[in-house]
Amino acid sequence: MRPSGRKLDEMRTVSIDINVTKHAEGSCMIRVGDTHVLCTATIEDRVPPFIKGSGLGWVTAEYGMLPRSTSSRMRREAASGKQGGRTVEIQRLIGRALRAGVDRVALGERQITVDCDVIQADGGTRCASITGGWVALRLAVNKLIKAGDVTTDPLISPVAAVSCGIYAGQPVLDLDYPEDSEAGVDGNFIMLGNGQMIETQMSAEGATYSRAQMNQLLDLADKGIAELVALQEAAVK
Repeated sequence: MRPSGRKLDEMRTVSIDINVTKHAEGSCMIRVGDTHVLCTATIEDRVPPFIKGSGLGWVTAEYGMLPRSTSSRMRREAASGKQGGRTVEIQRLIGRALRAGVDRVALGERQITVDCDVIQADGGTRCASITGGWVALRLAVNKLIKAGDVTTDPLISPVAAVSCGIYAGQPVLDLDYPEDSEAGVDGNFIMLGNGQMIETQMSAEGATYSRAQMNQLLDLADKGIAELVALQEAAVK
């Protein structure tokens, strides 16, 4: 039995509220169970120096957790003068994931920065950030299309992410914190809406795993991603 009482292949309740901030070109609040992340997308008419003059666009991301997003207060990273290794790794992951769903030629020579701020954490913050980040990105690109700044939709497919793992010897979908902290195997799966894989992160936290178990987790991820993509597309209609 899962601590939440969910079935092995059952997601937490997911909701996506759009246009939650006044100034950002795209924004949403995504809630995956008790994990809540504010995602905003900002369009700028510039690109990093390494692609300047190439005609290609760029999508990047920043990620952070508020001090009381967890059970005890974390010190703000700004107060220490640098980002932690986990933060850097996650925001690079978010940027890579979102770029995989973008036609950078169609985007044109501009940058979209997706900011993901964790308001409350209960497992799966990076997956929620990627899933909500795509919604914010979609809304921002819609404004470019409406304004006539791009002639072809640069978003190839939705991008979503979900965690799966082996908890108490059973493969489970969408780990919350009690499961994540005790899972023998933990994995994050990022996919396009068409089922193509972007990135898979799997590790043996307390036990090794077989190829058959990995395939079970991939099947669970397919199910979860399909549900998330349906919610993304409903949110941005």
